[in-house]
Amino acid sequence: MTDESRRAFMRSAALAAPLAAGAVAQALGEPGDAPDAGGASSALRLVEPGANLARAVVYGGLVHVSGVLPVKPGTRTMADDFAAQARQAMDNLRASIEAAGTRMDRVLKCTCFLTDADDFEAFNRAYTAAFGSHRPARSTVIVKALVLAGAKIEVDCVAAAG
Repeated sequence: MTDESRRAFMRSAALAAPLAAGAVAQALGEPGDAPDAGGASSALRLVEPGANLARAVVYGGLVHVSGVLPVKPGTRTMADDFAAQARQAMDNLRASIEAAGTRMDRVLKCTCFLTDADDFEAFNRAYTAAFGSHRPARSTVIVKALVLAGAKIEVDCVAAAG
């Protein structure tokens, strides 16, 4: 594929996916092609940056939320029970989304990591309670373990800014 045909393809993909158009134009190095996306700022904003990561990154009309664990805010503790961990993780996700200046009903995609497939139904209950009638795209992955010993769930997401 030539550079010109690649650019033409990416332009047509950008027209088909308005939320991704800004990112596509930036990847092509053509900032003039980036749509306004409803006034979305192209400035990079880190939400509560820490030593190794930010709680979220806002850029190009999108909010990328770092993975949240089921740790109670202000502590290093978490419940042993999966249902309680799932509720806490979803509460922590909401807090990160709101800290970035957006809302749960603007979440576009979640990636959810569970350490036990048997917890899937309990997770769905907590997820549905957190999102109500909103249904973002979602991937759920069963993993051997998470980075924090005892954690049974981690969730990250991408949301529309604002």
